[in-house]
Order: sequence, then structure tokens, then C-alpha cells
Amino acid sequence: MTTGSTEDELDAVRQRIDDIDQEILQLISERARCAQRVAHIKTESDGRAVQFYRPEREVSILRRIKESNPGPLDGEEMARLFREIMSACLALERPLNAAFLGPEGTFTQAAAIKHFGHSVVTKAMATIDEIFREVEAGACDFGVVPVENSTEGVVNHTLDLFMSSPLRITGEVSLRIHHHLMSKETDLAAIRTIYSHQQSLAQCRGWLDRYLPHAERVPVGSNADAARIAADDPGGAAVAGFQAAEIYGLEVLAERIEDDPGNTTRFLVIGKQDSPPSGQDKTSLLLSCRNKSGGLHALLLPLAAHGISMTRIESRPSRRGIWDYVFFIDIMGHRQDLPVAAALEHLEKDALLFKVLGSYPVAVM
Repeated sequence: MTTGSTEDELDAVRQRIDDIDQEILQLISERARCAQRVAHIKTESDGRAVQFYRPEREVSILRRIKESNPGPLDGEEMARLFREIMSACLALERPLNAAFLGPEGTFTQAAAIKHFGHSVVTKAMATIDEIFREVEAGACDFGVVPVENSTEGVVNHTLDLFMSSPLRITGEVSLRIHHHLMSKETDLAAIRTIYSHQQSLAQCRGWLDRYLPHAERVPVGSNADAARIAADDPGGAAVAGFQAAEIYGLEVLAERIEDDPGNTTRFLVIGKQDSPPSGQDKTSLLLSCRNKSGGLHALLLPLAAHGISMTRIESRPSRRGIWDYVFFIDIMGHRQDLPVAAALEHLEKDALLFKVLGSYPVAVM
């Protein structure tokens, strides 16, 4: 092929890309106008509370995108692109705001953005308690809280807050956690102190033992706090995510230093509204049983009897008496599904404490 014909072919492909970009622009604009029309129709409703955000519908769209994706972009990347389109269009109806465990740059904020898209207005809170209070008071539409990590286990404080909170679980987010070493320094040999959340330090213990065995490790409240502190400490470094490096102006000296490459944290989205069935859902329950031999086994029999799969169970002190416990249980299915509804009816009769924390769509990875 001659140079001239190569250039002609490239020009033709580039022109086609330009044409496609224009088509995409027109289609996204048309979708945005449809979103505005939806907002107008909802606002003209009969005065009931308007629910602009429909998690079950968004998840259904993302699942369909992943399943029908022809490539060459993989399904997860395609779903991420469509999430951002939906996020921007939803903001035309009414911008959502979500409280997260701050400060800016934490993995909890990253989870909020993954779930809602970049058009969500995120609000940093100092504690998980404050996230619950902010949503209960109506100051934020939703909150995002960590609940468990694949290597470090459950976040007990999050579970404890559900005992007294009226909020519901409306969604979940699974976030692959990648830790990076960052600093104002440009050489590992200059690092004397490493700041990070204690769980992150534990998750990177092997790498730190190998490459920075003599550096002091200082646990702090969050990885974002660690990045902020390291930015003002000569010889200091932080273990945190890329977003923290960008916010606090740090250079990433080493990427993905976690010992377990599959390290994943699960977050819950909390709010006041119920999520209708999406076709692939979970239901979270808070239960307690009589303190007797076989009590828990008897309590859970209705799940087996109705063919309900239990995906997680955690026990926590009930704070009502010594050796008295409550159980947090996740099951597959929505509370409106007939088998689940039948099992829950039996559970409610047999349990000393029975509370449905929420039914919500299974996270789209």
C-alpha cells in the first residue's frame, strides 16, 4: 500500500469517526430532552412526592447494556459510559446529593460516584453516624457507607446503626480497592513515615515490609486524611487511591501495592425510599431469635423451606442484654417476590425481632 493510499484510508476513517461523534451528540441530546420531559410529566403529577431517581430502572438498563454489548469495549467499560450519560440526564430532572465518609478523595466517595455517576453532588461527612443523620434529616437524598471488605471483614459500626435507624438500604456498590503509595518525595529512599487507614496498612503489609521496612506506619482516620497529611510532611507518604493523589497534589511512587489483587469493599446506599423489583435483587434483614439450643436454626428454616438462598449472615450484640445477639442476613430475591414474601411472613411470626432493612438491586460490576 502506498503512502498516499494509506493517508486516504486514514482520512476516511477519521471522517467516519467525526460523523459518528456527531450522531452520538445528537442522540445524547435527544435523550437529555426526554429526561427533561419526564421531569415535567412527574412535576405535573397529582401532588404526591415525586421520585426522580429509579434505581431498579437504572440497574436494568446497565444490565441490558452489558448483556447486549457487541464489543470491542468490555461490558464493564460500556456500563460505566452509560452510567455517566444517565447521571447527567438525571441531573437535568433534579440533581441528587449523597453523603459519604470523608474527606474528599476516600474510597467511599469513589463508590458514590460509581453508583450515581459524576453528576451527583457528594457531601463529605466526618463519621458514619453523621451520614445516617444527614439522610434521616432530609439534608441529603442518599448516603453511601462501607459495610464489608473481602479481606478485613465487616464494618461493625455500620451494622449497629441499622438497629435504630429508620433508613432503608436502596442499593449496593462493590468497589475493587487498589492502594497506591504517594508522596511529595520522588524517591522511595526518602520515605520515613507512611500514613493510611489501619485497614489499608494491613492490606499492604507484605509490600511495605519488603520495600519500606524501616518506615514508621501511622494509622489515621481515612486514606484521604493520610494524603492530606503526607502532602505537608517532608519524608511522608500515604497509602490511598488515585483520586486522593490528584486532590492533594501527590506523586504516585508505586501502584497497586495491595497484597490481595482481588481486594474488594462492599458499600451500601441508604435512603428513605423503597426500591421496586429489578429482576435480580437482594433483601437485607435484621433478626433475633430466642436464646435456646437450635434457636437460629429454627428461625432460618423458612428460608430453606421456600428455596431462598442466604448470601451472608453476621451476628452483633443486641445491647439489650448480656449474650443477646441480633443477626444481619442477606438473601437473594426481593421482598415482593412470592417465595421471599412467604418466607418473610413465617420469619416475622417466629422472630423476637424482625426488620426488613431493604430490598435492592444486585450491584452491576
